[in-house]
Amino acid sequence: MKLHEYQAKAVLAARGVPVPVGRVVRTPADARAVAGELAGPVVVKAQAHTGGRGRGGGVRLAATAGEAEEAASAILGMQLVTEQTGPGGLPVDSVLVEEQIEIAREIYVGVVIDNAVGMPVVIGSAAGGMEIEQLAEEPPEQIHRAPIDPTLGFMPYQARQLAFALGLDGELLRPAVALLEALAHTFLEADCSLVEINPLVVTTDGRLLAADAKLSVDDNADFRQQALFEERDRAQEDRLEVEAQDAGIQNYVKLGGSIGCLVNGAGLAMATMDAIQYAGGEPANFLDIGTANSADAVTAALRLIGSDADVRAVLVNIFGGLARTDVIAEGVVRAKQMGLIPQPTIVRLAGTNVADGRRILDEAGVDVVRAEGFAEGARLAVEAAARGAG
Repeated sequence: MKLHEYQAKAVLAARGVPVPVGRVVRTPADARAVAGELAGPVVVKAQAHTGGRGRGGGVRLAATAGEAEEAASAILGMQLVTEQTGPGGLPVDSVLVEEQIEIAREIYVGVVIDNAVGMPVVIGSAAGGMEIEQLAEEPPEQIHRAPIDPTLGFMPYQARQLAFALGLDGELLRPAVALLEALAHTFLEADCSLVEINPLVVTTDGRLLAADAKLSVDDNADFRQQALFEERDRAQEDRLEVEAQDAGIQNYVKLGGSIGCLVNGAGLAMATMDAIQYAGGEPANFLDIGTANSADAVTAALRLIGSDADVRAVLVNIFGGLARTDVIAEGVVRAKQMGLIPQPTIVRLAGTNVADGRRILDEAGVDVVRAEGFAEGARLAVEAAARGAG
């Protein structure tokens, strides 16, 4: 789960990370009031779950309270389109009005999970303000790393080493060490999958401030981080993914293709997407239904797939172990009879109770195509999608 910038800054500030003075508002009049309280130039920033907000027109400078009101009027209600959102953009329902700061230097710091070492890693670069992915490709030697040992935690000497590597020495050393330690503690205490400050700025008067912040919380930690999950902004998330979660389907991810996939098992789901691409198509989603021995669960998943306007064909690819293929077949028949998947539907069943599953499909008289093999199912789905596109 992602948090907005203002929410991330509140979490970090509560643990000692210095942030600019400001407040989130939802009306132009309130933006004017906050700018008046700050009594100086401000920046008005769209609150949306995307980077590149400035290039999309979502960040504006204002010298006066009146200009802040005008900036908020222009930003609030817009669909913010950036390189990360796609052409549909994201709605902007709030803006963060903050003091403008005089910047002397920009630095990148963050904490992520590094699968190569199997633990969280604090990373930093003196070249702040750039996307970390770009830094990793172009001058990777500028990125410095310090792993967080699960038993020892993030040690003070690691914070000092990283601060020196980032050029934060002298009078900046002590506040830099405190900030890096707070960043690591936030990551662990809030069950984060990402904490990022980009840029962390050194101001002209010698302060360290988190000028921007991103924070993502592990979805599996919702029972421990209830207060944070209450701040979730569902309007910023993909509609189908939200509907999947509401229906108890935890393993659905919307993709950009035209072939809807219902599969049991993450490995089989990945292989199915590979087979679709090998056959010349593109998957519209990742959906691992798991051990779904309930026709209702299958029907709910197919309702989700069928409601996706991008889907032109549906591939049901099941290898039943603990999952029973006859139950899957019942769910497919039900979804077809209810009109939930009007798209051409290809079904490949193998494994537990496969004879019963095939019989259920054949006797139901619904419009499905049975595939005998994995590759055949992918090929038929790609062909059906191509006909639908034509």
